Amino acid sequence: MIIFASAVLGILLGISAARRRKGNRLDMAQYGAGFGIAFMLLGVLVSIVIERLIT
Repeated sequence: MIIFASAVLGILLGISAARRRKGNRLDMAQYGAGFGIAFMLLGVLVSIVIERLIT
């Protein structure tokens, strides 16, 4: 669940960053994809750390 939530958060932040820079729809899609992937990877690392701390 952490991974999915972080990916959605990254997509939304990427779209808003592209809007602030006055980008078109393709810019918003690219920023959303890039931020989504980056935040999803961070979510994977966080979930691994949490799993290691619990067990």
